[in-house]
Amino acid sequence: MVKDNISNLIIKIKNGSMAHKTAITAPYSKMTDAILTLLQKEGYIKSFSKVGKGLIKTVDIELAYDEENTPKVTDVYRVSKLSKRVYTPSKKIKPVRNGYGTLVLSTPKGILNQTDARKMNVGGEVLFKIW
Repeated sequence: MVKDNISNLIIKIKNGSMAHKTAITAPYSKMTDAILTLLQKEGYIKSFSKVGKGLIKTVDIELAYDEENTPKVTDVYRVSKLSKRVYTPSKKIKPVRNGYGTLVLSTPKGILNQTDARKMNVGGEVLFKIW
């Protein structure tokens, strides 16, 4: 059984936002923690907290909405998959949706968005686009 935790996480966030849920749960990992920290900094989620000890850990995610109760996350697109990895150098990183979206990359400096990766002059694996 192949399990893609990143795809699972971003699809849960998208579906929870579209269903106007206030909170969702997802499996916890260090990669999930780093991605959620970035998404919280970008304003796509309000907060998250790790729940559980031992082998079974989950993360509770509080979703973000604006004043008109429209979700901050309208769509996501997984770029690099388990079957096909996609890498990009720092010079070829472009804005997502004319600056209204975020490109999430896994770099040697950690999980970064497109603006931080360009500033640090590092490329890496393009995980997903979110807007």
